[in-house]
Amino acid sequence: IVFSGNGPSGICLSYLLSGYTPYFKRHSLHPHPILQRKLEEAPEVSVLDQDLEYLSEGLEGRSHSPVALLFDTLQRPDTDFGGTAESVLTWWHEPDRAIPHLVLGRNAPGGAWHSIEGSMVTLSRGEWMGLPDLPFKEWLKQKRRGLRNNRATAEDIAQYYQHYVMKKGLQKNFRCGTVVTSVRKVSAESISNHTQKDLQEDSDSLWNSNEQSTEVFQVDGFFKTVEGDKEPFSIYAENVVLATGTYDNPTWLGVKGENLSYVHHQLSALEEAVKNNSVGIMSDPVLIVGAGLTAADAILFAHHCNIPVIHVFRRRVSDPGLIFNQLPKMMYPEYHKVHQMMKEQTAACAGPYERYISLPEHHVLLFGKDKKCIFQDKNGCQKAYKISMALVLTGSNPNLSFLPNDGIDLAMDSDQPVNPKRNPIDVDPFTYECTQEKGLYALGPLAGDNFVRFVQGGALAVASSLLKKANKNPP
Repeated sequence: IVFSGNGPSGICLSYLLSGYTPYFKRHSLHPHPILQRKLEEAPEVSVLDQDLEYLSEGLEGRSHSPVALLFDTLQRPDTDFGGTAESVLTWWHEPDRAIPHLVLGRNAPGGAWHSIEGSMVTLSRGEWMGLPDLPFKEWLKQKRRGLRNNRATAEDIAQYYQHYVMKKGLQKNFRCGTVVTSVRKVSAESISNHTQKDLQEDSDSLWNSNEQSTEVFQVDGFFKTVEGDKEPFSIYAENVVLATGTYDNPTWLGVKGENLSYVHHQLSALEEAVKNNSVGIMSDPVLIVGAGLTAADAILFAHHCNIPVIHVFRRRVSDPGLIFNQLPKMMYPEYHKVHQMMKEQTAACAGPYERYISLPEHHVLLFGKDKKCIFQDKNGCQKAYKISMALVLTGSNPNLSFLPNDGIDLAMDSDQPVNPKRNPIDVDPFTYECTQEKGLYALGPLAGDNFVRFVQGGALAVASSLLKKANKNPP
């Protein structure tokens, strides 16, 4: 089994496929009485081997995935109500149930968390960022640190994921510095005479030939060596798990001039510009486009550095779909502050915040070569502003260029590109296997699970399905 992507989804699945098996902890009490009764029916049978549809029936919460809600509530029974009840799971290491697998990723284990500015604070509560059987809070305590406002920094999260892989002995399954360029189905006969260029010293463990299988996946790509060379590889696998997340491919507006050198699509460009002193307190404003949390992070960063900002977004400030209108004020004071600025400091009426102008219900018409930018409001009126740089922070899409037709055929709407919020990959809700391609699985944002606490249920579903296929589920 090969999986592409080594973020939290990939790490959690590797843990479950390495023989670590969850059981209901005897004498523990779950606050959900119906679930408690179901768990007491067969405490000697691992959760991986039980009927996940039966166990998750009737659960409600902040995810659309029944299995995500199930695994989350087993690990953090009353967390949504501010409780601190212990997990009702106990973990046993059963090495004979391990399934050989490889986890391929560009970065160190943790995936995109290594690309995020380290001081950024997570949206989720710190304890929700943890993986099975190693609470994040406990790890943080060992570092003699606490959580700020119950939340963690991106640097802490990235370090925790690396520590988790080492602590659980998973590193032998991980190949970092790898880029996957192609995943496609080939006939088993066509490759049976070939010797595969391997990623492991022990090639036998990768290639468990199943005589019934007539087709397998060929995974091509390259390693980046220490010297900077690219070393190609090809692996053959009966099952492939897509866990690449969505950080790779920022969304473009598609307007004239967007490819000019002063227009950027990642927050890191602003951090770089501040370091180089190419923007500062006296420069023309920085334009920030978007009304999500990344745009808010950029505004907070600019505000902290006294850099003037023009903030353009399409929605009304009171739009219930706006993320700020869904966040509790007490838990997210800094995002509440940005929302206040958006409301009180429009171009039409000056407010109390210096060096910030909000243009709600506007969109960018074009970026000029002279760094003049033209916006249009909902009534068709146009405004022009001279800016120092532009940050278009309107979300990102997964990069699935390694799949036939960019993976569009796998999506819920197979006429549109895969999008984690609007058009995820179509998967079976209890196995996470792609409905359009047997043997191919999708996890995390690709399958519509956008929070670390909920991607783990997908890993549970995939592990359960793969164990059944490998006949490693006890009768």
